[in-house]
Amino acid sequence: MASHDLPGGSYRVADLELTRVGYGAMQLAGPGVFGPPKDRDTAIAVLRAAVDLGVRHIDTADFYGPRVTNELIRDALAPYPDDLHIVTKVGVRRDEHGGWPHARTPAELRAQVHDNLRHLHLDVLDVVNLRVGGVDAPEPGSIAEQFETLAELQQQGLIRHLGLSTVTAAQLAEAQSIAPVVCVQNLYNIAHRGDDALVDLTARQGIGFVPYFPLGGFSPLQSDTLQAVAQRLGVAAPAVALAWLLHRSPNILLIPGTSSVTHLRENVASAALTLPADAVAELDAIGR
Repeated sequence: MASHDLPGGSYRVADLELTRVGYGAMQLAGPGVFGPPKDRDTAIAVLRAAVDLGVRHIDTADFYGPRVTNELIRDALAPYPDDLHIVTKVGVRRDEHGGWPHARTPAELRAQVHDNLRHLHLDVLDVVNLRVGGVDAPEPGSIAEQFETLAELQQQGLIRHLGLSTVTAAQLAEAQSIAPVVCVQNLYNIAHRGDDALVDLTARQGIGFVPYFPLGGFSPLQSDTLQAVAQRLGVAAPAVALAWLLHRSPNILLIPGTSSVTHLRENVASAALTLPADAVAELDAIGR
C-alpha cells in the first residue's frame, strides 16, 4: 500500500508529507518504557508491518529504553525508505530508577541530538521536538535558550525541522520568534480537551498537532458514551476514539503505539471509519 493510499490520507508540514496515521514507538521498549522488549522479533515485525501498511511517520526518542526504540527502528528499517519520516524528541533523560528527569542544558540537548543521529544511523534528523513539560501538562517559563540551541543545530544541518512537546501557546509563540515550528505534540484525546484552542491555533498556522496518549496512555480511556457509540457502530471503542481525533481537525496526526501487529492493523483501519454526525455530537460532549 502506498502512503497516499493509507486511510486518513496525509498532512503536509513544511516540505514533509506525514501520514495522518503514524506510529509511536514508545511501547516497543520494556515495562515502564525501560529496557529491552520481551520479544525483540515481534518488535521488529511491528515496525516493518507499519511501513508495509503505508505508515510514513514514526515517532520515537532516544530516552525510550533508553536507546532501545531507536536501535530497533534502525535494525528493522535502515536503510530507510526515502518517504519515511522519523520524528524524535529531546529534553529528557532516564535515571537508574526509570525516572524521567529534565535534560535541557545546551550541552545536554546537543548530546541528545548526536545520540539520536548515531543510534538511528542518520546523517540528519527530519524533526526534533523539544520536550518541555512533564507527562501530564506543560510547565510555564521561557524556552528560548533551549530552542535557540536546537535552531543552531538546525543551521549546522543536523536537523531539518523543529517541533515542540508539552508546551503552552505562549511557549509556541516564543519558539516561533526564534525559528519555524512544524509540529506540536501535547497530551490530547477525546476525554482530555484542554488544548482545544491550541489545536485550532496550530491548524490556522499549518502546524501539525500530534496528540500523545490518544487512547489515554498509561490509563486507558474510560467513557460510557464512547463505549455506547462504539457498540452502536459495531466497532471497537479505541477505533472510535482515534477516528474522532482525525475528524476533530485536519492537522491532527496520530501516533498510537502498540507492540502487537494485530493492534497496529486495527489502529490503521480506524482511519477509514466515518463517524455519523449524531455520533460526533455525542463524542464531542465527553471532554467538555
